[in-house]
Amino acid sequence: MGLMVFFDTNIFIYIVSAAPADQPKRDIALRLMSDSDFGLSVQILQEFMDVTLRKKQLGLTHNEIAAMIRHMVGYPLVETSVALAQHAFEIKTRHGIRYWDAAIIAAAMELGCHTVYSEDLNHGQDYGGVTVINPFL
Repeated sequence: MGLMVFFDTNIFIYIVSAAPADQPKRDIALRLMSDSDFGLSVQILQEFMDVTLRKKQLGLTHNEIAAMIRHMVGYPLVETSVALAQHAFEIKTRHGIRYWDAAIIAAAMELGCHTVYSEDLNHGQDYGGVTVINPFL
């Protein structure tokens, strides 16, 4: 295993999705999970809960969602703090991205990650030492 990477919410969504349209992305996300030392943040947990509870097409039961959350918290996890929020605000201002995306970059930096896997940010862009990779391209 190499350096730690940071997973955005969509990686976890695809891992658990039972939607037929998500299966190719599920395979990629599962490979990433098995091949990577990864971390996440409380924000990712919150977004995961929100999406999986709302989107019935994912085909998940409440118990399956709860089991995945228990699994996710076993990995390195950045908690939300005032310092993280302030750093995210600085990143948002510097790079002109949405605050919540900047918070992901700030959390990745806090964990010492140099790569964020996400389909929501600009593929290949470097955000002050953290590069975003869209594994689904």
